[in-house]
Amino acid sequence: MDRLVITGGRRLIGQVSVQGAKNAALPAFAASLLTDKPVLLHRIPAISDVTTMTAMITALGKRVEVLGEGTVRIENGDSLQREAPYELVRRMRASFFVIGPLLARLGEAIVPLPGGCTIGSRPVDLHLQGLQRMGAEIEERQGIIHATAQRLQGRSIYLNYPSVGATENLIMAATLAVEETSIRNPAKEPEVLDLIAMLQKMGAQIELCDQEIRVTGVRELTGVEHEIIPDRIEAGTYLLAGGITRGTVEVKGAIANHLTALISKLQEAGVKLQIKDESITAFSEGCSEAVNIVTMPYPGFPTDLQAPMAAFLTLARGTSMINETVFERRFAYVVELVRLGADIQTIGQRINITGVKRLHGTKVRTPDIRAGAALVLAGLAADGETEIEDASQIDRGYTDIVNKLAALGAQIERREEVCR
Repeated sequence: MDRLVITGGRRLIGQVSVQGAKNAALPAFAASLLTDKPVLLHRIPAISDVTTMTAMITALGKRVEVLGEGTVRIENGDSLQREAPYELVRRMRASFFVIGPLLARLGEAIVPLPGGCTIGSRPVDLHLQGLQRMGAEIEERQGIIHATAQRLQGRSIYLNYPSVGATENLIMAATLAVEETSIRNPAKEPEVLDLIAMLQKMGAQIELCDQEIRVTGVRELTGVEHEIIPDRIEAGTYLLAGGITRGTVEVKGAIANHLTALISKLQEAGVKLQIKDESITAFSEGCSEAVNIVTMPYPGFPTDLQAPMAAFLTLARGTSMINETVFERRFAYVVELVRLGADIQTIGQRINITGVKRLHGTKVRTPDIRAGAALVLAGLAADGETEIEDASQIDRGYTDIVNKLAALGAQIERREEVCR
């Protein structure tokens, strides 16, 4: 079992570069299933979720070659397969992205219901309802979805909630459907727009409107060379690391337009920011002030930064409130922050955080990726030593986090437990 051991109390100072966006890279891999031609992707993050998605599309018949740091080439290998392996889908929810491309290409897809982080049920109902609207027949048996369609038909689809995953899956399916598909109330996160940009380069006919995405199906898509956008969640995590340690951290690759909600809340809390075209620097010297947050679809405050923001607010002056509206079980990390000395009360889908003067290092366990990032932030600011178990969860979303933080002055190391 991997553990991170942090000796806190050091101000972080320096520059850190962000990886390509995890939540843009994973659907880009799935989109490669839509064509027989080569797909060249740049700025792919070296994280375990990408390793899982690589194994997934390889099992489905693709050949993936790593050409250099952050660059992969995806080509045809064996014939495209209809069935996604259970052992891969259960590891990561994003594996379910393959159902749309497989159904569009082959007219059939067999995909187990997905696993991943324990942050709520995150049902795939919207994915399946949209595919049914496009003419797919859906059957579920023992947790496995069997979808068939002679050829998907363009339809008008309204999403009851602007789900990122459902929006991306339906866009990919619609690229090869007959006639036009209209997706109303879609997600418009930067990662969705990045997928659309990639698909347009592949020859997909996609039009963006205010509250609608229109996709006119084509017979086939071609290959593409595409660079993934920077990871706004990683960027936000490092800005918060600068804030919680009262340091000065420049995050290279951070895009301000992707982080408007976080920037607003950091400034409200008293963190000074220097914003440039290709970087954001966080300066923090004194005690931060309490702020209130409600997580919402983009451009609202991102749910993936909710836990790291909570860690930051544990040392703010006053009482902050965070209301989680996206996932119903995203406060599993709270008990771990309380172990470190935080004063947090959970009331349904809301937490109240009363700032304390100090956090104190202890042993904690991370329940999911972003909770792990929150515990790292708390450990950086805590007195003494913090030991974080299940650190492999953090590796699902953050590339080389130990060395990146160490380069900023953190005293952090990874220890592997040896079985005897």
